[in-house]
Amino acid sequence: MEPEEAVEHRARRNFSERLPGYCVHFFTASGGALAFLALLAAIDHNLPRAFAWLGIALIVDGIDGTIARALHVRDRVPNISGDVLDLVIDFTTYVFVPAAILVFCDFWARDVAILWGIVIIVSAALYFADLRMKTPDNWFAGFPAVWNVIVFYLVVYHPPVWTASAVILAAAIGQALPIVFVHPFRVRQLKPLTLLMSAVWAVAGFVAIAENLKPDTATHAALLVCAAYFTGLGLARRRPKTLQSDH
Repeated sequence: MEPEEAVEHRARRNFSERLPGYCVHFFTASGGALAFLALLAAIDHNLPRAFAWLGIALIVDGIDGTIARALHVRDRVPNISGDVLDLVIDFTTYVFVPAAILVFCDFWARDVAILWGIVIIVSAALYFADLRMKTPDNWFAGFPAVWNVIVFYLVVYHPPVWTASAVILAAAIGQALPIVFVHPFRVRQLKPLTLLMSAVWAVAGFVAIAENLKPDTATHAALLVCAAYFTGLGLARRRPKTLQSDH
C-alpha cells in the first residue's frame, strides 16, 4: 500500500501541474465577463464603453490560444475542453452582444434592429456549428462571423439604413459561401504584413473609441484600408475543396 506521505506529495504535484491550465481557462472565460460588461454599457447607450469592453475581449481571444498551447493546457486539464469554452465565449463576444448593440444604438427603428439581430444570431449559430469552419491551412471558410467588427463599422460610419441592411445580409450569406478569410495569427502567407495590418486596425479602433466613435479623417482612412486588406486578401485566394473540422 502506498504511504500516505507519497499520496499527499503526488496530489500536491498534480495540483501544481494543473493550476496553470485552470488559470488559462479562467483567462479565456473572463471574455464572458467582458461581454456582460459590454452588454450593460450598450443597454445604457454608452457605445464607446461597450466597444471598449469588446476590444479587450478581442485581445483576450487573440492571445489565450497561444498561451494555452505554450503551457500544454490540454494535457494539464484534460477534463475541460478549451475548444468548447472558446466557442461559447466567441459566440457571446463576436455575435450575441454585437447583435444586442444594434438594438440599443438607435441606429434604426427598434423592430428593424431586432430583425437584423435575429438574422445575425441564427446565421452565426449555424456557422459556429459548421465542421468545415477552417481550411487545412487555417483560413476561415466563409465570412468568419466577426459581427463585432461589422457592427463597429456600421456605428462608426453610420451608412444609410438600406446600405447597412445590405451589409448585414451579405455578411450573413457570406458565412455559407465558398470564400475564405485570413486568420491573422495562423495563416502563414503574408503573415508579417497581416500582423502589421492587425496592429494598425487595433490602434485605429481604440482611437475611434477614444474619440467617441466619431474618429478623425486619418483614423477613418486607416479603418477602411485595413478592411479592404482583409477582405481583398480572402477574395484573392480560392477556397480549397478539402476543409478541416476543428475551430
